[in-house]
Amino acid sequence: MWKDFAVYITNKCSPSDKVVEVGVGKFNQVSNYLKEHYKMNIILTDIKPSHQGVVEDDITKPQQSLYENASLIYSIRPPGELHQPLMDIADKTGAILIIKPLANEDILTSEKMRLVNYNKAFFYIYP
Repeated sequence: MWKDFAVYITNKCSPSDKVVEVGVGKFNQVSNYLKEHYKMNIILTDIKPSHQGVVEDDITKPQQSLYENASLIYSIRPPGELHQPLMDIADKTGAILIIKPLANEDILTSEKMRLVNYNKAFFYIYP
C-alpha cells in the first residue's frame, strides 16, 4: 500500500518539485521510497522531530517558508484537528494536498476533498 501511495505522488509531480510531508513522526517509508527511487526533494516536518532530517514545525502556526513553492503537501494519518490547517497551507501555497487518514477517520476540512483509490492505497486529495 505505501509503495502505491508513493507512486501516486510521483504521478502528481516531478523529482525537481518541492514536496513537504507534514507530521512525519517516526514513519518514513513513503519519504524514503520517494527519495531512494525517484530522488525527490522532500522536506519532512513534525512538531517533535524524531531525527535530524526532520524540520520542527507546527502546522497550526506554520513557518511559511517551508511550504513556499511546494508542488505537493502530504500527511499520513494526521489527527482531525490538523486537516483544516493542512488545507489552509495548501490554499496559501497553491500546492496539491494529499491526506492519508486512518481507515475509519473522516476528513475534517471546510472544502470537500476527493477520495482516491489507487491500487492498494486510498487517500484524499485537494484540489
